Parts: sequence; C-alpha cells; structure tokens
Amino acid sequence: MTASPDHRLPEAVLRPVRGHHAFEACVEQLATAIRLGVYPLGTTLPAERDLAVMLGVSRPTLREAIAALREAGLVETTRGRNGGTIVTLKPRSPSARAAARISAERRAEWLDALEFRRIVEPGAAYLAAGATLDDDGREQLEAAHAAVAAARKPAEHRQADSRFHLTVASLSGSARTVEAVTSVQATLHEMLLAIPVLGTNIAHSDRQHAALVKAILTGRPARARTVMEEHCDDTAALLRGLLG
Repeated sequence: MTASPDHRLPEAVLRPVRGHHAFEACVEQLATAIRLGVYPLGTTLPAERDLAVMLGVSRPTLREAIAALREAGLVETTRGRNGGTIVTLKPRSPSARAAARISAERRAEWLDALEFRRIVEPGAAYLAAGATLDDDGREQLEAAHAAVAAARKPAEHRQADSRFHLTVASLSGSARTVEAVTSVQATLHEMLLAIPVLGTNIAHSDRQHAALVKAILTGRPARARTVMEEHCDDTAALLRGLLG
C-alpha cells in the first residue's frame, strides 16, 4: 500500500499564483510537486476545493491544470463516490512518451534556452516597438499575427507561431537579434513537440500576441517588452512543469 504524503509538504511547496498566469503556474507547481514526490506515485491529490485554495485559483482553472497533467500522463482521474485524481506517472500520449525519454543533458540545454529566450525575445520586441515601421512592416506583422489566430491544426499553429516571433525579431532591424531569436525558436519548437497541445495555453498565448502587436504598432517599447516577458514566462512555466 502506498504511503500517504506528508501533508505539511504541499503547504510548504505549493503557493498562490498570479491571476493572469494562473493556468501555466498551476501546471508547473503541481507537476513539480508530483515529480519531486510531494505527491508520491499511487497517492491521491487533495480535493479540488482544497488545491484551489492552496494555489489561490478558481476551481475551473485548477481543473484545466489537472487536465493538462492527465494529458502528460502524470495523473489519472476517476469519477464516483470513491473517485479522485491519482498520481500515475505513466506517459500516454506520443508527446508525453517522447518527453519521458529525453536525457538529463538535453533537458539542461532546454532550460538554458528558456533563460536565453527570456533575455532575447523581450529585447527584440522592445526594438521592434521603437522602430519606425513602414506600411510593409506593419502589414507583415499583422499578417503574421492573423496567421497564428487562423491556424487550426497543431503543426500549422506551431509554425505560424514561430513565424510570428521571427517577424517581430525582423522588425527590430538587428541581424544578430534575428539570429538569436531563430536559435531559441528552433529549440522551443523541439520542446513544444514533447508536450501535449493545450487549448488553454494557446488561448493565453493568442491574447498576449494581440497585446504585443498593439504595443508594437502604437510605438510603446516598454509595454512590448513587458508583454513578451510575460509570454516567455508563461511558456517556460508550462514547459518546466511538463518536461520536468
């Protein structure tokens, strides 16, 4: 019989998250707690109402985060009187199984890429918003944004998303910035292929893209940088949680 987790640990490890980053932060915290044994294999997670209070989020947001954990094969949920969400650590989807086979060295490289991205892409957004864009540049940005919003298939969306970020970098007018963003986007592509496609995260991403486009087109560099920082932070939280 699997031992019950020490109920003091979750209180020490889990903490309230920020509102507009709630989904991604919930996924990261819960996945990390599971991987580190705060909730050991075979144990049942606390009731939704209790976890929601601990994380400072609504129950719908918590349910979305738990659904992401199920997609990644970290938990299974059963319904009924004796039901609950049980820690399984059994990757089910092709992406989750692929993530389980990634070497420690590769994971370390990916984490480094996320740190590099946090520096490079907000800087690219800042430069793009500070540039004087001609009609072609503005149309290019709007078209790249529209392509992401219109994409329906996961592979199509992932490529459109990459093109959008590269477009922002190109509008910076800096060849080295474009080179750096190309490098981090290539690594990010590998990482995103190793996790499930999550509708909630895509919706958050689309809203951030819209805010970024507005900031660039209205010439607000500081706002563009802040939006991109938040965007990078959310994606990094999701990836750290689901990839370990």
